[in-house]
Amino acid sequence: MEFLNFFQYSFLVRALIAGSLIAVLAGVLGVFLVLRKLSLIGDGLAHVSFGGVALGLLFGVYPFYVSLPLTLLASFFIFQLSQRARIYGDAAIGIVSAVGVAGGVVIASLAQGFNVDLFSYLFGSLLAVKISEIYFLIFLVLLTLTFLVYYYRPLFALAFDEVSARAMGVKVAWLNSILLVLSALTVAVAVKAVGVMLVSALLILPAAAALQGAKNFRWALASAALFALAAVWLGLLAALNFNLPAGASIVLAGFLLFLGAYIYSHFRS
Repeated sequence: MEFLNFFQYSFLVRALIAGSLIAVLAGVLGVFLVLRKLSLIGDGLAHVSFGGVALGLLFGVYPFYVSLPLTLLASFFIFQLSQRARIYGDAAIGIVSAVGVAGGVVIASLAQGFNVDLFSYLFGSLLAVKISEIYFLIFLVLLTLTFLVYYYRPLFALAFDEVSARAMGVKVAWLNSILLVLSALTVAVAVKAVGVMLVSALLILPAAAALQGAKNFRWALASAALFALAAVWLGLLAALNFNLPAGASIVLAGFLLFLGAYIYSHFRS
């Protein structure tokens, strides 16, 4: 299917718009998560979102309305565990991830197994995105970009050295909590697009590719968003042309872009 043929079908246009918005969110937030060594938070929150999806399907409620508040609660729980329980962030993520996926499996067993709807959330269903989710994504993108622009300097300091940022008077705990909330909201929406099993790759791969040759922090944020956009567009086009799963195609496209960025950076240096 040619790229211009996308615009002949409304569901493809919705998929492209939703995928592009998710790409911008995942790209810019992924840079902070990678630099803060919290890359796997997407994986942990996605597993919690999976439990929310299973719970929603069990009670006949649209899964997004259940997984969104649960994912937000999980992000606060991760933050509180890492701050008060004297454990590192990756351990807190691991605890929440294990509980989330275990809860989802138990709920799925109560609902008589993994039905088709639950399976689609495991591996993504970008072509089934709804217009209400696109409106939510537009709001979330505007909110995230406004936050990043307004707090750019303290966020820049926080991304590279939390101790120095705290000494400079940056409200580290508050900024961390906002970043976690934005990441949770992004994960809750992205699960519909690329699936529980692959959502963390969408946060990590574009950011990792951008950091291979970034000239400065602003360039890293912009190029991460561009890498994510390219991954979504290429992956969706490949999925439609070769009848492949959209979520998996997007992640594989992201990996190829990361590989290209790594090779280019290696030979340039």
